Amino acid sequence: MLTTLSVIGLAVSLDLLIGEPPTAAHPVAWFGRLVDALDRKWSGTERGQRVAGVALAVFAPLVPAGIAGGAVLAATTAHPLAGGIAAALILFLTTSLRSLLELTADVVAATDTDLETARERVRGLVGRDTSTLSAGELRSAAVESAAENLADGLVATLLPFAVLAPVSLPAAAAVAAWVKGVNTMDSMLGYPSKAVGTGSARLDDLVMYLPARIAAGAIAVAAADPLALGRARQWARVPPSPNSGWPMATLACALSVRLEKPGVYVLNPDAALPTLADGERAVSVVGRAAVVSVVAAVVLAVIVSEFPGLESARGAVGELVLAVIGGSESVSVLRRTAEVSAKWR
Repeated sequence: MLTTLSVIGLAVSLDLLIGEPPTAAHPVAWFGRLVDALDRKWSGTERGQRVAGVALAVFAPLVPAGIAGGAVLAATTAHPLAGGIAAALILFLTTSLRSLLELTADVVAATDTDLETARERVRGLVGRDTSTLSAGELRSAAVESAAENLADGLVATLLPFAVLAPVSLPAAAAVAAWVKGVNTMDSMLGYPSKAVGTGSARLDDLVMYLPARIAAGAIAVAAADPLALGRARQWARVPPSPNSGWPMATLACALSVRLEKPGVYVLNPDAALPTLADGERAVSVVGRAAVVSVVAAVVLAVIVSEFPGLESARGAVGELVLAVIGGSESVSVLRRTAEVSAKWR
């Protein structure tokens, strides 16, 4: 349990201290280049493209998952402490909070003094045309992205990591990297105009079902307005995505503002677009919601750590991982590593 809590604490601390690594050095950007190479014409028919897209959605995210799990496994084999540090680095690289909040705050502040700067910076958060957006619409775009990315950029990788880490750090790192791979593929390929991205979009919808709703609950708690989640229900399904509407609508209700993507959706339509103060408050609420999410992850890790039969589950998962990666000889390596790790717990 202490190992898991230390790993989560280190990963969160790295995000708060460093933020996003440079793009050139970010593994998510490297995977993005792979996805970009896969975005091509695989078949002459739309149906063929969809079939190819399903294969890509299934197999491509396994690449970062295998690398992440293998790296943590190799580090753990060398020394349990090295394995913990490697797992923390993987979790850090698959989450994003500081950069999200800073960019959101920058956009909100710029809407008060320089709309052109705000329009330029908000492109780092949303993909819509920003050239004609008003100050309120720009703030809305930033607030929407902050709410949605709380789910995509933190909850979706942190919670499954917290559940699996007490059982197997390599498996936890692999799942976090896999989820980030699925999110990346959806963000790059999951458009209605791309038949090859249909599989990625559907898989992301499935993966994000729980994280989006958990993020919405965290926002309601952070805003000290738990009923906001219930009020948001009537607008949560308005956006085309089956998931993103939950955290966005909950934040709209908690702040009593209207969030709107022109021509696509309107959330909490009876309210006004966010003011400067509303935008600043949104950054604070999402930041507190991130704290709520981290606390929830810690609680989950503690519960799993106390689960009866954890030791046998840890051994079974570890042997399976090693057997898949390195065959039967690797199983004996895991057993020796487990014996050493037990002295550190």
